[in-house]
Amino acid sequence: MQDIYNRARAIRLAIFDVDGVLTDGGLYYADSGEESKRFNVHDGHGMRMLKDSGIALAIITSRSSRCVGERARNLGIEHLFQGAENKQSAFQELLTRCGVDAAACAYMGDDLVDLPVMARCGLAITVAGAPALVRRRAHYVTRARGE
Repeated sequence: MQDIYNRARAIRLAIFDVDGVLTDGGLYYADSGEESKRFNVHDGHGMRMLKDSGIALAIITSRSSRCVGERARNLGIEHLFQGAENKQSAFQELLTRCGVDAAACAYMGDDLVDLPVMARCGLAITVAGAPALVRRRAHYVTRARGE
């Protein structure tokens, strides 16, 4: 656990995937075709605490949804990459934009598409419900499944 604390001390930017990390992973569609997601208020509170402590926040997600943009706005997340088919490219752009090294980034993802970024960042985190390969590659696995 000391390794996790040491890695966490160096973090200046925390990056999050959305589906399965900040949501329960379900996709909800209204009859009109509008997509909605269920976000956990406790996650939002934790993210605000991170921001208040001086950690910059970002979201990189391969899907695009108006509700994700609204959630990012509500939390004051300035760096939002939606529709990121190549998360590693978005990650590189984020590093350049923020002027930070990959070792100063934490990334929380839950799927195979997150592995390239998880492999480059200083602190890779996943949820308990992630596939076994993702859990093995993470520095830390949460007790919660992701909701």
